[in-house]
Amino acid sequence: MAGDRSTKTSFTAGELSSELLGRGDLRAFENGARRLRNVFIQPTGGVMRRPGLRHVAMLPGAARLIAFEFNTEQTYLLVLTHERLQVFMGDTEVATLGAPWTAAMLDQIAHTQSADTLLLMHPEMPPQRVTRSSHTAWSIGNWPWAAEPFFRFAAPEVTLATSGTSGSITLTASAAFFQANHAGVRLRLRGKRLRLTAILSGTSAIAEMEEALTETTASADWDEAAFSPVRGWPVCACFHQDRLVLGGSRDLPNRLWLSRSGDLFNFDLGTGLDDQAIEFGLLSDQVNAIRAVFSGRHLQVFTSGAEWMVTGDPMTPASIQLHRQTRIGSPVNRIIPPVDVDGSTMFVARSGQAVHEYAYTDVQQAYQANDLALVARHLVAAPVSMAYDQTRRLLHVAMAGGWLATLTLYRAEQVTAWTRQDTDGAFRTLAEIDGTIWCVIERDGSLRLERFDDGLAVDAGLTGDSATERTQWSGLGHLAGRSVQVVADGAPRGSAVVTSGGVSIDPGAFSVQVGLGYSHVIEPLPPQMMSAGGSRSGPIRLLSIGFRILETAALTVDLGRGLQTVPFRRMDTPLLDAAPPRFTGDVTLRAFGWRRDTMLPLWRIEGDTPLPLTLLSVTTETRMTD
Repeated sequence: MAGDRSTKTSFTAGELSSELLGRGDLRAFENGARRLRNVFIQPTGGVMRRPGLRHVAMLPGAARLIAFEFNTEQTYLLVLTHERLQVFMGDTEVATLGAPWTAAMLDQIAHTQSADTLLLMHPEMPPQRVTRSSHTAWSIGNWPWAAEPFFRFAAPEVTLATSGTSGSITLTASAAFFQANHAGVRLRLRGKRLRLTAILSGTSAIAEMEEALTETTASADWDEAAFSPVRGWPVCACFHQDRLVLGGSRDLPNRLWLSRSGDLFNFDLGTGLDDQAIEFGLLSDQVNAIRAVFSGRHLQVFTSGAEWMVTGDPMTPASIQLHRQTRIGSPVNRIIPPVDVDGSTMFVARSGQAVHEYAYTDVQQAYQANDLALVARHLVAAPVSMAYDQTRRLLHVAMAGGWLATLTLYRAEQVTAWTRQDTDGAFRTLAEIDGTIWCVIERDGSLRLERFDDGLAVDAGLTGDSATERTQWSGLGHLAGRSVQVVADGAPRGSAVVTSGGVSIDPGAFSVQVGLGYSHVIEPLPPQMMSAGGSRSGPIRLLSIGFRILETAALTVDLGRGLQTVPFRRMDTPLLDAAPPRFTGDVTLRAFGWRRDTMLPLWRIEGDTPLPLTLLSVTTETRMTD
């Protein structure tokens, strides 16, 4: 019989898809795992049980989360719901405003921020400006256009004639053009601006001249506002080189507008001077509906069919250049803003099966889009939201199916590792503020605002403290009728049922955390059993296994005969109702029996005890038949 001793020191390839079970030749196989659930992978290679989720507020319905950072000390979370904007500072709601958007618009709302102003866009909504005056003073209003962009939508042969040169006039078109919702829209006739005030028919309208004309004869030299209720509104925006960049609209999906330098709401093209506005379309052999614009090393444009780079240093009407880079495409059913990670831009593919890293290469002087989910395709399915935790270097991606796929990404150390987070409910949307990931989670048919909290080991959880021991703890109305996990004075007390908005514990405690339990799973890939000649050997027997753990208070392991709790309590620790100690060191277990099904894991860590767990390495000693 042949014996083998191996040590797994890293999980930095993350959870691998089943398609790779036969690829033992890959480096990812050596550092990967079969299942990693409700755990985060550390850049150093270890695996830790994820933090719990703290309950913050109940929401009236579907929501969109937007981070608003005024300065390093004043950060806010904006929660967009049906015709409503809620502003949270920490866990406290500080303002509520009426809003012009509806729940049906939330998926397509894009945003960008500068100083104390947040700009919101939707192709069916006039763009909005959310302004902060103080912690509790916020306002919502339309954009203050200094000069809006114009575009010729009508056929070239259509002319306009006027009944006068100033004041209120009648416009007559040579062909049907006017629509009922043209009222209030600006036009330019021979370069002079006028505003339509009433629509009489498809060929006739009343207008108010804003600049006097010199003649009234019919002319084909006219155009109309690029954005209006008739033509739709901007899809997305960003700030780049002191310009406001607008990407696409409902009727001009492939067009870019760049404001005058330093004058963010002025899109007057003027005579093409360096500081004046810029406008152009993305013309190619495929559809390029703009889905996001992003200010990175260059102005990056993400469309439904490709990714583009816009260059110019500085960017002027004469120096600007447009280059298509890759042909991945972005989702069209919702806006998922790209995020920056160490100078690279992460974006979701239109296929809904990949997250790409859009990075500039100095050698090729071009961008490449690397598929980060290639080895974990099963974890990425129809993403709906994305947020990056800079503190832990974790990219969280919420999926339509309700789970969270989490990517640990360290490019220099070649760490690209996915895990999956599950909760008793469904993750719907995400946002990041100061290293905290906020979530909208659907539980029991209602939407809740929650956030990851390092001090919690349960979901939808709350904590309580008291100067005296208490047996009754209230404030749990959001978990009414649910079976919850209770941790009292740092020690698990098992489950309890929330009745009358609270729980009872016996004996009492000075502090508690109460919430929904969740299980973590760490399961290795099947053992590689190949003889020196390349033929498969078997069956296999696990003789012993050693776990090196860090600051761990509970460890439950299955070595093929069911889950067993590993005892490592120190003898000087009280046994009854006391917080278990955190153990750092090696735990060695003996195993028995032969394994004929070599697709089964040799070991599995699984448990729902709401206590910390960090696994650093695993050493196995096995024996195989020759």
